[in-house]
Amino acid sequence: MISRRIIRIKVLQILYAFFTSPETSINNSEKELFFSLQKTYDLYHYLMALILEIDQFAQDRIDLGLKKHRPTSADLAPNTRFVNNQLIQQLKTNISLTKYIETSKLSWEGNEELIRKIYLSLIEQDFYKEYMASEERSYASDRKLVEEIFKYMVLDNEEIESLLEEQSIYWNDDLDFVVSMILKTFKKFKEFSDERQALLPMYKDEEDRQFAKDLYRKVVLNHADNVVLIKQHTVNWDIERIAFIDNLILELALSEFLYFPSIPTKVTMNEYIELSKYYSTEKSRNFINGILDKALKDLKKENKILKAGRGLIGEDEG
Repeated sequence: MISRRIIRIKVLQILYAFFTSPETSINNSEKELFFSLQKTYDLYHYLMALILEIDQFAQDRIDLGLKKHRPTSADLAPNTRFVNNQLIQQLKTNISLTKYIETSKLSWEGNEELIRKIYLSLIEQDFYKEYMASEERSYASDRKLVEEIFKYMVLDNEEIESLLEEQSIYWNDDLDFVVSMILKTFKKFKEFSDERQALLPMYKDEEDRQFAKDLYRKVVLNHADNVVLIKQHTVNWDIERIAFIDNLILELALSEFLYFPSIPTKVTMNEYIELSKYYSTEKSRNFINGILDKALKDLKKENKILKAGRGLIGEDEG
């Protein structure tokens, strides 16, 4: 589930904290890296549990309506399509989700007002009204509704973002990515899926977990060499005036060029240019692109770029 881009982002964040906090040890910083990755996986489950809370709120409203002293016709004959949504029912009984939520002690308790606001906003949305009024009853339409809730009610929701920031500093930049992984998960659910339906694993494979560890260590252990390399390619720049985050992005990219033989240099270039869009200014992005391009050409001429494996066609070019 946790992509290499997220790993790169987390390593960048932890490296920033490490180099700006001299009292932090390499081992403790590495532990924090894996804790931050675990928190991303926590958020994946936590947000899936949110839809169950919204569903429960809807059910509670129906129950209260039926208990009124003088219920209306709408109270007596409620539209139960949402509370009977097939995908939500599958999530309710999903063994993996239930176990993870219980084990990790993740709970929306104490956030009832936020749940209420989301639900009241939801029932005013056109896509929800169309769903509730439609005569179509299909698994596809049920899943589509849940997907739309995440796309339009969870993403870019300032109150949810604020709550997540309060609960964990490690969730500050995770919402977009985690929602995309949740939507990917829903695609795997089918009408016949039972309580054993698998969710996404934390890592695609052990190589990705090892990548996080190796990337962090390579930058820390080769920091001095990386600084020299950056200085060589920023002759007309005062390296002390280059934004620290930009220097770290350069160090990460250079480390991948030099110490990760199975990662194509084009992938590394693209990934760190993409990262710079979020963590640097537009001027910095152009600077990083130019320095990496220049450094890569020189390293290839010096035969310091040694790549091997599948998908590495063209590495000897340029």
